[in-house]
Amino acid sequence: MFSVYVLYSLSFDMHYTGYTSDLEGRLLSHNKLGNGWTSKYRPWKLIYTKIFETKSEALHYENWLKTGVGRTFIKSLPH
Repeated sequence: MFSVYVLYSLSFDMHYTGYTSDLEGRLLSHNKLGNGWTSKYRPWKLIYTKIFETKSEALHYENWLKTGVGRTFIKSLPH
C-alpha cells in the first residue's frame, strides 16, 4: 500500500506533497529526523492522505496534486 499525503507548515504557510509506503515513518522524518528541504519548514501537520494499492497509482495521483487543479484542491483543504 502507498499513501499520498499533503503536509502543511503553519509557520511558513506552505504545503508539501509526497508519497510513501510508510506514512508514520515519513512523517517522523519530515518533523524530527530528516535534514532535507522540509526540515527548514517544521513543524509539519498532516492535512490529507489517500491510500493506493500500487506505487504507480500513488505517483499518478501525486503528480495530479502538483498540477494547477491539484494545487487548487490542496488550498481548499482545512489546515
